[in-house]
Amino acid sequence: MSASNYPKVYGTAAITAAFVAGILLTLGFKDFYPDLQRRYQRRRGEPDSSPDSPPASTSLPPVTLEDHTRIRQSVLSAPPPPIPEGIEGCIGNTPLFKIKSLSEATGCTILAKAEFLNGGGGSSKDRVALSMINMAEEQGLLTPGQGDTIYEGTSGSTGISLAALARARGYKARIFMPSDQSMEKSDLLHHLGAEVERVTPAPITSTEHFVNLARTRAKEHTASQNDASKGFFADQFENLANYTAHLQTTGPEIYRQTGGQLDAFVAGAGTGGTIAGIAIYLKKIMGMGDDLKVVLADPEGSGLYNKVKNGVMFSNTEKEGTRRRQQIDTIVEGIGINRITENFEIGREFIDDAVRVTDVQAMKMARWLVEKDGIFIGSSSAVNCVAAVVTALEMPKGSRIVTICSDSGTRHLSRFWKMIGELGLEEEHENLLTLLGIKPTG
Repeated sequence: MSASNYPKVYGTAAITAAFVAGILLTLGFKDFYPDLQRRYQRRRGEPDSSPDSPPASTSLPPVTLEDHTRIRQSVLSAPPPPIPEGIEGCIGNTPLFKIKSLSEATGCTILAKAEFLNGGGGSSKDRVALSMINMAEEQGLLTPGQGDTIYEGTSGSTGISLAALARARGYKARIFMPSDQSMEKSDLLHHLGAEVERVTPAPITSTEHFVNLARTRAKEHTASQNDASKGFFADQFENLANYTAHLQTTGPEIYRQTGGQLDAFVAGAGTGGTIAGIAIYLKKIMGMGDDLKVVLADPEGSGLYNKVKNGVMFSNTEKEGTRRRQQIDTIVEGIGINRITENFEIGREFIDDAVRVTDVQAMKMARWLVEKDGIFIGSSSAVNCVAAVVTALEMPKGSRIVTICSDSGTRHLSRFWKMIGELGLEEEHENLLTLLGIKPTG
């Protein structure tokens, strides 16, 4: 090694020695530092916070580690709940919940069946659609996988449920609906793969009525010689699979969820299947009889209120079933009708009373429920809730009233909820009865 390299070698050695010394000094100071910290804190009168010092307070219990192995094993050994089979398995068993603001305003407990949580089309009509399809398959009126088409005339919700279930079961759907219904319903039907025909409103006596058109198109399909596929007219208004769905599912669920402790049931009627099926189950099958008051919630333009209250649809001078005048324009969709359907008739004897609800009351109720409870519902559900309040005010304090929240307000944005905004009904209010123009009885 040349003399010129000595400074470099010595310099490198010095740096290495300094680095090693620094490590040793740090390790030694690590053990010495806690003692210095304790001395410094004692001088300042501070509590000792060193890691290895005893805690200043012994009020906290010692931490113990629990073995949850046995708990996990017991959970795993229990039989798992059944997993629903397809979208059909997500229909039914909807929650029953208390509407707090309505209960506080009336002094009664008002409960709502959250039918908007059904997993098919998101409404109470899921139950009906599934029941009608099952019945049709049992009778050979529908056969999966051969191009069969389900035809129906509907204001929207039944068609949506049928369209969803049709796809799940291997069918097509063609839906006829009045042109004055909200656009989001027909848009949803389109996206569900259904063929939609919006029809100018006409009396039921007309061949151009949306229900009659659906029946005619189904017959034409079946009669066609193009292929072996069939057309099935679901006929929700007269098909008794409608009320049977609620007799077999909704009614039992309500009875089970309330433990049989309910004093009134309130619901509207379009086809009439919901109120008929539930009333028959509760009053007849479960034997509640006169202990349960069943109340029809009826909107403007419907003749069912008069039928329940007075025994006639309109007046003594008009023959029932031949009325040709169109009903007055009403904002409420899904309930209210000017004829007696088979589904309504089969349960009519079990309906004790009726409440007439105006469009304005329904809109105000819908807005109230958003403000006070965060509940966003459609027009028919709002009618049901108004009628539930009226019913509660006529009953003893503490009574239990059950009603139906059929579908979400998302299907009523372009018509019902748009009208609420246009009429300036989105202001906050503090008194429900004053808002609705209802006077307490007694």
